[in-house]
Amino acid sequence: MTAEPADAASVKAETTAGAQAPGPSSGFAPAGARRASGGAPGGRRAPYPVRRKVCRFCAEKVRDIDFKQIQILRTFTTDTGKILSARITGNCASHQRQLTRCIKRARNLALLPYVSR
Repeated sequence: MTAEPADAASVKAETTAGAQAPGPSSGFAPAGARRASGGAPGGRRAPYPVRRKVCRFCAEKVRDIDFKQIQILRTFTTDTGKILSARITGNCASHQRQLTRCIKRARNLALLPYVSR
């Protein structure tokens, strides 16, 4: 025969009492602490090394981006008309600034839409 507790509340209290261990999610880790598993969320690593994106304009040695080249500017906008970030496109900072300026000029001259619905 097994001994059973009198009510379900005491069982719940016994099981949850020792379940909370201090860890990174509980706020006890130092501010600059890194994960021991290599930095990937959940302790997983990428199956292959991530390849760094290359700036298209630097690769083609383009010095200045022209706001009248609509086909090139369209590749750096979404279907809804938003400008893609440098993190997505891989552009360097200087070319991303030029690209943003040219897209805004093309929108102002109605060569590109502000919003596509």
